[in-house]
Amino acid sequence: MSEERGLVPSSAGSIPLASMRPLYRMGEVAKRLDKLPPREHETLRATYERMIEKGAERFQVKPSGLPAMQHLYEDLPNFGEVLDDLRRQLALCQDSRDALEITPMLLLGPPGIGKTHFAQQLAQLLGTGLGFVSMSSLTAGWVLSGASSQWKGARPGKVFETLVDGVYANPVMVVDEIDKARAEHAYDPLGALYALLEHDTAGHFTDEFAEVPIDASQVIWVATANDERAIPEPILNRMNVFEVNAPDRDAARLIALRLYRSIRAAHDWGRRFDDEPAEAVLDALARLAPREMRRAWMTAFGNARLAGRSTLEAGDLPDAAPRRAPIGFMQ
Repeated sequence: MSEERGLVPSSAGSIPLASMRPLYRMGEVAKRLDKLPPREHETLRATYERMIEKGAERFQVKPSGLPAMQHLYEDLPNFGEVLDDLRRQLALCQDSRDALEITPMLLLGPPGIGKTHFAQQLAQLLGTGLGFVSMSSLTAGWVLSGASSQWKGARPGKVFETLVDGVYANPVMVVDEIDKARAEHAYDPLGALYALLEHDTAGHFTDEFAEVPIDASQVIWVATANDERAIPEPILNRMNVFEVNAPDRDAARLIALRLYRSIRAAHDWGRRFDDEPAEAVLDALARLAPREMRRAWMTAFGNARLAGRSTLEAGDLPDAAPRRAPIGFMQ
């Protein structure tokens, strides 16, 4: 059994334990590299050489115990159900030799409520890496699974690249706006997920470009969507589905307050401003989606500074400021 070791503490304060896990067979990579014709398939050759140079082993991490999560309940008050389920799964593997197992999850909810932010915080909590695929801006149907090296401009898929180029065997992989995926010609952009979301088949996932089986069984999957009706039923059946609502007024005020404090503390110029924002400003921020709050705070800080004030006012917020006229020539 491989030796466990401590890594850098996660943001929650716990020290992740890591063992080494081989993701592919070096001999098979070397064999495929030797079979490539000279001066052909240079991209594929570079891929095999990179795999050999990096080696097959990656860190497989998990928290040393049940990590502190109170900060997540406070930062993401509308994700209570998701966090409760995550705590249950983390509790199963604490103080044991078992690897971390997190059931793939789908976060359903309107835009801007913090779904992608949650995934980023999850990676920090677990002390692992993060991969990200935006299905709304997808330009190739094979972005997850790779495309055959026989195709011009082909390259490995995102799953392969995240595992081979990263240092972790169990990164958090975000499939953002999965309901926006659209089939392109012969490629189903979600086709690879049928195998990747199943533990057994993910253990020997084969990227169509590299054609070398790779162990993707430890990947932690988080998908986000606005509407589940556009997602195939077999995908839904492989995931825990959570409906995440927009935070209520009190929760939104708390999110805005914590964000004000974090922005102020993170910048030297923050010392010029009040320790706490005015109640009227918090009330105005509470009407915004969490995604919009940071931009609104930054605008307000800038407007207050231009006005020579240390106190932010509701009029400093972008929605309260006069809208700029469109740039262009007068008719």
